[in-house]
Amino acid sequence: MNRSLRLTRRAEVSLAEIARWTIENFGHRQAELYETELLSRCDAILNSQAHSRSCAVLVDAADDLRFVRAGEHFLAYLDRPDEVVIVDILHSRSDLPRHVAALTALKHEGS
Repeated sequence: MNRSLRLTRRAEVSLAEIARWTIENFGHRQAELYETELLSRCDAILNSQAHSRSCAVLVDAADDLRFVRAGEHFLAYLDRPDEVVIVDILHSRSDLPRHVAALTALKHEGS
């Protein structure tokens, strides 16, 4: 069975913000390269080729949420039998436990 990859609206907004910031600070070429790197990491997750960790190491309630490093960001995702859902893309210097706790709360509310 082939699984699909889906980005939540939150992840799409984060990706657009990352692109905007990268263009402003490093130019279009670097933004394209970094976006390619992030999306390549998404494909690696989809194909079970990315070394990830459970977000439970950060927040007790995050048992099915996982994260993987991608450049200067972390991809937070749900690994389901039929799809991988990229929930958000968080900067490595962000307060990862706080963001994961918020994502877990949203997930349990159905967002």
